[in-house]
Amino acid sequence: MTAETDTTPSTGSCCSPTGSCHDGAADVQIEQADSVTTVYEVKGMTCGHCEGAVSEEVSGIAGVTSVAAVASTGRVTVTSKAPLAEDAVRAAVDEAGYELLGPAA
Repeated sequence: MTAETDTTPSTGSCCSPTGSCHDGAADVQIEQADSVTTVYEVKGMTCGHCEGAVSEEVSGIAGVTSVAAVASTGRVTVTSKAPLAEDAVRAAVDEAGYELLGPAA
C-alpha cells in the first residue's frame, strides 16, 4: 500500500506561501553579565527558520550573550558584553542571507 500526497512546487524557500513555517521568536542565549542591549531592524525575515538563521550568525560575534529575532516585526534584539561594531552585525546578518537596515529607532 502506498500513500500519495499532493505537494506544491518548491519556490526555493522553507516558508509557506503565507510566509511562515513556525511561530515564535528564535532565541539564542549564551550567558548574561554586565551588558549592552541593542535592537536592530532586519529586512527579509519571514518565518522561524529566518529567525534562527539570523540568531545563529549574530550569536557568533565575539561578546554576544543573547539574540532574539522576531520575523513579524523585523527586529533583532542583541545583548552583548560591550557595544558591537555595526559592521560586524551587518556582516553576520548578510551571511545569514538578510539585510541589516540599522539600529531600530
